Amino acid sequence: MSLGDIAGMIAALAFAFLVFRLGSVIGKAGKILDETRISVRSTTENVQPTLIKLTDTVTLTNEQLSRVDGITTNVSAITTNASALTSLFAATLGSPVVKVAAFTYGVRSALAGSARTGRGTRGRRRRG
Repeated sequence: MSLGDIAGMIAALAFAFLVFRLGSVIGKAGKILDETRISVRSTTENVQPTLIKLTDTVTLTNEQLSRVDGITTNVSAITTNASALTSLFAATLGSPVVKVAAFTYGVRSALAGSARTGRGTRGRRRRG
């Protein structure tokens, strides 16, 4: 064996080792891809029922929101009616009631003032 034959043999062994290592890495990558495929399939199988339930939930939520919208519309109408009724009450009864209250307050004040004045003059006469 010559020196060239030994160098060729070393190169062939190095190439064989490189091919073996590369095959090992490719095999591990294949196993990783198989596990990834299984994981994706499992996720897909679990996601489909969840999406179906989510769709049902969204449908029910939309129905409830439409009911709430109807209730909100009715409450708005009631509020408008109550406001109109309050305005009507204030226009028809508010002013006369205020006038009567002011009149009765004035009468009470006048009677209370005359009662005080009467007592005050009697007391002064006695002292004086």
